[in-house]
Amino acid sequence: MSLHRLSSVTIGVPDPAATAPYYTELGLRAQDDGWFATRDGGRQLRIVSAPTRRLIEMRVGVDDSDDLDAAAARLRRMGIAAARGAGPSLTAADPVTGARAVLQVEPRPTPPPTPPTPYNGPGRTERTAGRAPGVMRPDRVLPSKLGHAVLGTPDPRATAAFFGDGLGFKVSDSLGDAGCFLRCTTDHHNILVLKAPVAFLHHTSWQVDDVDDIGRGAMAMLEDHPERHIWGFGRHFIGSNFFWYLKDPAGNFTEYYSDMDCIVDDQLWDPEVFDVNESFFSWGQPPPPSWIAPEDMAALMTGTHTA
Repeated sequence: MSLHRLSSVTIGVPDPAATAPYYTELGLRAQDDGWFATRDGGRQLRIVSAPTRRLIEMRVGVDDSDDLDAAAARLRRMGIAAARGAGPSLTAADPVTGARAVLQVEPRPTPPPTPPTPYNGPGRTERTAGRAPGVMRPDRVLPSKLGHAVLGTPDPRATAAFFGDGLGFKVSDSLGDAGCFLRCTTDHHNILVLKAPVAFLHHTSWQVDDVDDIGRGAMAMLEDHPERHIWGFGRHFIGSNFFWYLKDPAGNFTEYYSDMDCIVDDQLWDPEVFDVNESFFSWGQPPPPSWIAPEDMAALMTGTHTA
């Protein structure tokens, strides 16, 4: 795959100053110029002003200028304008949601290796002298990287075609007419386009080291703000990842996740079509109605969102 990295997202909210501290608490490092960095992925989140909460831009790493040329040709055949930029880079916008995608030439990431967490199990003793690391860690949880974003769109097939047929993302699984999971890395998905009455950002997802850090991170976020809780703890069926969802002050959901399916060889993975009402989780509590249809949906539809 010539696409190799989900580099960053820019999200728009009505009040960036009120929203930004939440992401510092989530474990991202605030930069002097308004960006936020993950532990291993660098500058991966920018928050800007917008009338309603939405995905403004997604940046994706590619290998070389030939990849940009190929994407430009595909987009041109679809009737979608694309502009070359410095870097070098290529910028185009999804005709349905208006979200910008920027393909940029950059080296393939080589994150520092993280020693696997020793977990004991039947017939498997990985930890023999000491308590589990998850109960002994004193430090705050630091997300290792941005994993994916979920984009609400009135036309998921057209938006999926923009990312897939146009930019070069690959389909991992589908929700039929309701949405599509696509990847630009070996992770099961880096974007999910999900059917909605209006374009909006459903959530961003942040990888942590293991299931213990999901629990530690979420509990720390909820200690003084129980209203942030949305859904979790649980395990998704599509993608297989453990999850816990929280909500930022603008109404965007954020997900701590670990242990997502990894697709290294495309020939060994068969995309499936799932029922949107039956496939979001393997175990845990069912998703609350507000996760399926956020409480501010009417305001998003009328453009009166002020959170």
